[in-house]
Amino acid sequence: MKTTDYLVKSITKDGKFRAYAVNATQLVERAHEIHDTWSTASAALGRSLIGTLLLASAGLEGDSVMKVQIQGNGPVGYIVVDGNAHGTVKGYMGNPHVNLPANAKGKLDVAGAVGKQGTLSVTKMAPGDKTPYTGEVNLVSGELGDDFTYYLAQSEQIPSAVGLSVFVDTDDSIEVAGGFMIQVLPGAADEAISKLEKTLKDLPLVSEMLRDGDTPEDILKKIFGDDLKILDQMPVRYECDCSKQRFAHALESISTKDLKKLIEEDHHAETVCRFCGKKYEFSEEELQLLYDKKVADAEADKEIADQQGKDDQKSADQK
Repeated sequence: MKTTDYLVKSITKDGKFRAYAVNATQLVERAHEIHDTWSTASAALGRSLIGTLLLASAGLEGDSVMKVQIQGNGPVGYIVVDGNAHGTVKGYMGNPHVNLPANAKGKLDVAGAVGKQGTLSVTKMAPGDKTPYTGEVNLVSGELGDDFTYYLAQSEQIPSAVGLSVFVDTDDSIEVAGGFMIQVLPGAADEAISKLEKTLKDLPLVSEMLRDGDTPEDILKKIFGDDLKILDQMPVRYECDCSKQRFAHALESISTKDLKKLIEEDHHAETVCRFCGKKYEFSEEELQLLYDKKVADAEADKEIADQQGKDDQKSADQK
């Protein structure tokens, strides 16, 4: 199947607004297939993936990464999404098997699935950064578009509008999924902002526009007309970068006691990636190698610490 998924970055010609729009239909369908999400859960996870895509595309550079965590009091529980500046995201949720009755507007009840009480946090990490930045806000609606908008205004002080939409077919497959994000830039007059607010109020749902065949460029044109300069167009996809080596590092982080127990009682270990479901098997021999390395590293660290203590004592004695 030819991919339809891509994100457009633009700015208004007067420099007052930055605008992004994305078609992420196949991306959200891939998440649905991996996690076997039911309809309302599909919409919740899909909106979270799209929101993270938009935030990461706007707020990250180079190889920096972003982790979005949503913890509401609804039946889906938590949602975790990782994204980067290159248009890839991956995510998972506490309970993918949630299918609720339609809300008062006849739409999927995402707020009911996520919950209206809880938090949305965003962590940005640059390569080698030991103190990543995290911003957190309370959920304001559970619909997620409103919550991402609130996060940008409160945590990053960027007045914004975020629209997120997923249309789930009767067989639970994803018919369309996409979104937009508008950010107000310094110098935008109140009149221009008021005009934008009215336009967005009258704008059809993103899912309706995508089902009508609109592209991300068409969506932005419906908001700003021809007052747009397209800056970039990039493909987006659901992609997991897990590996056996990463899970080996995770096994190394558990206590020597627990690692020894795996070797002597279970004689193997099976790890499963939360993001893509891929399984990695570790034999008894592989676990023993990890254990030996962990013990050797601990002994080396102790020798270094002991030597440092001797050096410090020697220095103190000389004084």
